[in-house]
This record gives sequence, C-alpha cells and structure tokens, in this order.
Amino acid sequence: MSVLGGKNILLGVCGSIAAFKAVALASQLNQAGAAVTTILTKDAARFVTPLSFTSVTQRPAYIDLYTPDPGRILHIALAEEADLLAVVPATAHTLGRMAQGLADDLLTCTVLSTQAPVLVAPAMDGGMFTNPATQQNLATLRERGVHVVEPLAGRLASGLVAQGRLPEVDALIAEMRAVLGSGGPLAGKTVVVTAGGTQEPLDPVRYIGNRSSGKMGFALAEAARDYGARVILITGATTAPPPHGMETVSATTAAAMQAAVNEHTAQADALIMAAAVADYRPQTAQGQKTKRTGDSLALTLVENEDILAQVPHTLVKVGFAAETEHMIEHAESKLTRKSADLIVANDVSRADSGFGTDTNQVVILSRDRPPESLPVLAKTEVAETILQRVAALLRHGAGRSC
Repeated sequence: MSVLGGKNILLGVCGSIAAFKAVALASQLNQAGAAVTTILTKDAARFVTPLSFTSVTQRPAYIDLYTPDPGRILHIALAEEADLLAVVPATAHTLGRMAQGLADDLLTCTVLSTQAPVLVAPAMDGGMFTNPATQQNLATLRERGVHVVEPLAGRLASGLVAQGRLPEVDALIAEMRAVLGSGGPLAGKTVVVTAGGTQEPLDPVRYIGNRSSGKMGFALAEAARDYGARVILITGATTAPPPHGMETVSATTAAAMQAAVNEHTAQADALIMAAAVADYRPQTAQGQKTKRTGDSLALTLVENEDILAQVPHTLVKVGFAAETEHMIEHAESKLTRKSADLIVANDVSRADSGFGTDTNQVVILSRDRPPESLPVLAKTEVAETILQRVAALLRHGAGRSC
C-alpha cells in the first residue's frame, strides 16, 4: 500500500456504535505505513477510549479543543499536517455541523481549517440516514468536494434492516487509497484490467478451466486505482472477492470476456490483460450433465479468439505470458503477434511465482527495450512496477496517438 506509506491521516471518530471499527481501521492504516492521529468527539469517547487509538497507532488521540499544545494552535497544526482527514464513523449530528460550517469542537474546527481532502463515512440508523435533512447535508458536503462513502444496507443496532451500516475496514481503506491517489500519474485515465481464469463449459456441471486465482489482476487493478485511474475490472473465476473502489464486470467464459473487453476498451487509455483466458473451448456444450458410460470420452475443442490481439492498437496494451518452458522466446512471440506494448512473462512452474501465490518473479518485455527481469516480489510490488511502465507509455504518447 505505497500510496499510504508516509501519509499523515487525521482520523475523526464520532459517537456511533460503529466506532469500534475505527480502532481496527487505525491499526491497519498504521500497519500500512501511515501516521494516524485521532480526534474523538466527546460522544465518541463514550464508545471507545483515546487509549485504544494511541495503543494501535503510537500517536496522540485528542478530544478537547483546548488541549495544551505548547508552541502551536492544536486544530490548525493538525489541519496543516494532514494529507487526508477521514471522519469514520460520521454521525448525522457531525455531518450537520460540517454542512453548516460550525466549529464548536476540535473535530469541526479542524475540518474547517484543513486544505487536505476530506472523506466521511456515515453510520447511523436507517431512518436518520434517509431523513431529508441528512441527505441535504450530504449533498452540501459533496458539492464542496467532500468524499462520501455510502453506508451499507443490513441489520443495524436498533434491529432495523436498512441502509446505515459502516462498511468494513478493507472497503474504507480502499476508498481512502483512492482519494489519496486521485492526483496520481494516471489521473484522468481509464484503465481496463482483466483478472482470474475463464471456465469453458462442457455441460451444466463441468468446465475446462485453469488454476488462476486472480491475485495478480486484482493487484494491478488496485495499483491503477491508487495511481488515480478510473478502473474497470473484468473478472473471470477467482478465489477472492474483487477489490473495492472500481467498476467490476463478471465474465467467466472467453467469449464473455471478449465482449466485455471490446465494450469497455472503446474509450479506455490502457488494457492490462492479466486474466488466464482459455485457448480452447468445447465445440459443443451439452445441455444436460454428461453421464458415465464405461467408454472413453472424446472432446472436440475449438480455438478461442485472441482477445488482446484483436483489440485495436489505439490504447496501451499489456499482456501476460504464463509459461512453463522457453519463457522469453514465447513472450517475445506474443509481443509481436498481439501488437502489445508490454508482455509480462512468468514461469508458472515455480513455487514462488504464478497461480495462487502472493509473490511473482516476472520479466517485462517491450518493443524498444531489452527484457527487464525483476526479482521475486510481492504481487502488489510487481503491479506497481507495471503501472509505472504504463504511466510512462501514456506520458510519451503510446496508445491513442500511435
């Protein structure tokens, strides 16, 4: 999570039963390398204590506007230091005070003083959230550039099932990463990423597939989001839920993925084909489950269209070559045949590289540079390296200006 590394996050916590999630949020932000300073409202301190936040962040947690802070005015100093001010959870009361521009405690004084982006994550009972006053306050804050994380629908503390639940920590962090990265090197660009494997049906029960987990594609999509891009993630079969903060499209067969890629690359700036698309599919999928007969079974397979090759070279094109032998030779062939800007090759027979692993060892091939071999890295680090190359290609006019 390099977009969080070294960032000063000011976390405002309001008096909601969901305040306990803010402790976990602060902890994970700290683990990701951010410096987290917490401001609690007086009501928030009825649910969680400042000590909880200090313990997980190793930084101060404040409540009182008039806390002595020799040599500086506390709310101004906190406002100036912040790279992001996130109010999580945000109650209806605090949202109203923010919308009205009130400054009657440390949190609201700091909100008015900061030039950093502000994010709010409302959490409250369903009737309070849908009340026209709350909705008007949120509309006012949006007009002023405040980023609003929509609450989830579900069972609330009152027992009511409605919209008002605070999203889980991973979703909150994804939203914060997107805000922090919004001015990044891919700001204003649209990047389409494919991930996971395709499943070509034999019958309603069985399919031809592969071992792709989607981890590399998901890491690429997150890196593109963190670099400021609008991300469209097209997913085949995966072993984990897709990341937050992007448009997600499901496409579990090669034909469905081809249709989705054609649709969403029409106005995109870059396509990263990390999905493991089946090269072949059964010529005929049976309408009913195939039963055992005691005899051998012969299948006729037909070739699927090469999705990356048929995408016009009006955008930056990045492909993957998952190989078990002659890796560089096969990757160089793909670079030419697919008219790609980059091919990322990896040996999937290695235990530390390929399907299902959290690490990868890749070689990046391009049309105008010698192959670049990277060491074994976390897939998140590999993804950032690839996105750096994509950003450089776009800066230098690759893609639409070709």
